[in-house]
Amino acid sequence: MSKEMEPEGMSLCPLGTAANPEPELLCIFGTGDLGRSLGKRLLQTGYRVVYGSRRPHSCGPLPLGTQVMSHAEAAKSASLVFTCIHREHYDFLETLAPHLKGKVLVDVSNNLKKNLYPEANAEYLQRLIPGAHVVKAFNTLSAWALQNGPLDASRQVYLCGNSAEAKQSVAEVATKLGFTVLDRGSLSAARELEDFPLQLFPEWRLPLRLAIGLTAFVFFYVLIRDVIYAYVEQGKDISFRIMVSLANKVFPIVSLIMLSLCYLPGVIAAFLQLYRGTKYKCFPDWLDRWMLCRKQLGLLALCFASLHVLYTLIIPIRYYVRFRIAAHTISQIKQNKTSEFDTTVAWYTDSYYAMGILGFGLYILLGITSLPSVSNALSWREFSFIQSKLGYLTLFFCTFHTYLYGWNRFLKPSTYKWYTPPAYMLGLVLPSLVMALKLLLLLPCVDRSLTRIRQGWERTDPEDESQKSLLT
Repeated sequence: MSKEMEPEGMSLCPLGTAANPEPELLCIFGTGDLGRSLGKRLLQTGYRVVYGSRRPHSCGPLPLGTQVMSHAEAAKSASLVFTCIHREHYDFLETLAPHLKGKVLVDVSNNLKKNLYPEANAEYLQRLIPGAHVVKAFNTLSAWALQNGPLDASRQVYLCGNSAEAKQSVAEVATKLGFTVLDRGSLSAARELEDFPLQLFPEWRLPLRLAIGLTAFVFFYVLIRDVIYAYVEQGKDISFRIMVSLANKVFPIVSLIMLSLCYLPGVIAAFLQLYRGTKYKCFPDWLDRWMLCRKQLGLLALCFASLHVLYTLIIPIRYYVRFRIAAHTISQIKQNKTSEFDTTVAWYTDSYYAMGILGFGLYILLGITSLPSVSNALSWREFSFIQSKLGYLTLFFCTFHTYLYGWNRFLKPSTYKWYTPPAYMLGLVLPSLVMALKLLLLLPCVDRSLTRIRQGWERTDPEDESQKSLLT
């Protein structure tokens, strides 16, 4: 082909030169679990990796395709260095300051507890090597997450640093690894990033405390009414019922109350907007915190409901139940009696179980759709329909299930031991209140006003309206 016939822009470079440039070389200080996992992930993404170690010839197995050399030699070979070492071993880095000058130094370290040192590890590293551009990043990821790639639960990489160019270099590496980058600003945010991995279920603390408190209250309430009352008033020792019978009364009550607490803040927020006549005023802090932990409240409620189902399934195989059935059968044989089939009781029991099954089925659906992998596949309208519309239907089924459990017992004086109502009655107060308030919000006149407010309409002050009319 002549030069005149060559297509415009065609390159005649040989293969392996400009067409396929050599992959970028990155350096990792540290050959522990995190360093090895990071190196393996970088190799899979197409980078070249060199390790810096104090014992280059006896540092253990490293990913295939990597090199290992002294810290000084490794620092010279790459412009971006990951420091996968503990703060206690940072001192030797000061001797490498000439080799690290102008290079990007990524600090991935964490501490064993908060406020262990007066300054953040990344700030301390920047003070040791002022000529380097220190960036705090990758410290919120575990070695397992790095080795296996980004998952729904660990796909974010937080970073901070004083150099925009250095942060951009680290962000490009994180993006190529498949992670989402969140820039937290300057290096002064390093302490906040280092505290992230030390937090123990921060969003679950309030729901867990609430669940523990409710469980303890209901348990001791049932214990006093059932076990202690029977021992004091009747001289019976039924303490063996604590393990199954009492637990199976506590779990559904706590579950129903916590499910109600998932939807009560939304109802309160709606009435607050109706009262204010606008959606542009902030909710109180306590209501905001309450609404932010609704997912955790719902998952804990599902956990208690699941325990209730499991405990119910083992009832037929309990020694106490089998003994009672056998004793009742023998008693009827001795008295030559046969119990007649009661259609009303059959309807009552079947309805009771049906409401429980439907409620628990919807419970599971709510729990599944709260998973990130499932909720990300749903549109906002689909997610809202399941969590809101079907959520209230779940609350209705579970509440109706509890009403059927009580049936006509509230009419019997023997139900009120020591003049106290049964625990299931206490458990019905909150869900009944939530459903009653929700029905008020569904009234056409109320729903119309609430919809207008949420679309941006605001109730104006009558005095302002009169002033406007005078001006016109």
